[in-house]
Amino acid sequence: MSRLKIALYLSVFLLALTAGFVLFKGRAGLEFSNATEVDWRELGELDYITGKASKFLEDNNGKQVRIPGFMVPLEDNQRSVTQFLLVPSPQACIHVPPPPPNQMVLVEMSEASKAKVEYGPIWIYGTLHLKSKRHMYGETSFTMDGLKIEPYR
Repeated sequence: MSRLKIALYLSVFLLALTAGFVLFKGRAGLEFSNATEVDWRELGELDYITGKASKFLEDNNGKQVRIPGFMVPLEDNQRSVTQFLLVPSPQACIHVPPPPPNQMVLVEMSEASKAKVEYGPIWIYGTLHLKSKRHMYGETSFTMDGLKIEPYR
């Protein structure tokens, strides 16, 4: 094969590789831009005794959402965590009495996307599940597969 053909094939390969990376990176950003914003008033519409959810919550079950709130780490590591509670206010904590289950979201980040421990308000992006979960600090009406956190602005 001639050097010219090798250089041409190599150039086309590198161009395709670069285009694929740019498209992939763009898709990841779109994933978060399409997230539905869910606020605590809407989460509070879930009757945690009967399990009856509003149409809005049912429509967003298993979907990409973003929720504002405050992090309550459930692990001892003070730098990054893979599991935490998201609560509506900084005063809401896991002491007695804890917030009602429909005012807490159990967030589970993947090991690859550990969350930096934040002490101020945050946005959490991920997949929302209308799924009660009992843990050592009480019960939550929601779980979330966390993908990303960012400071609230």
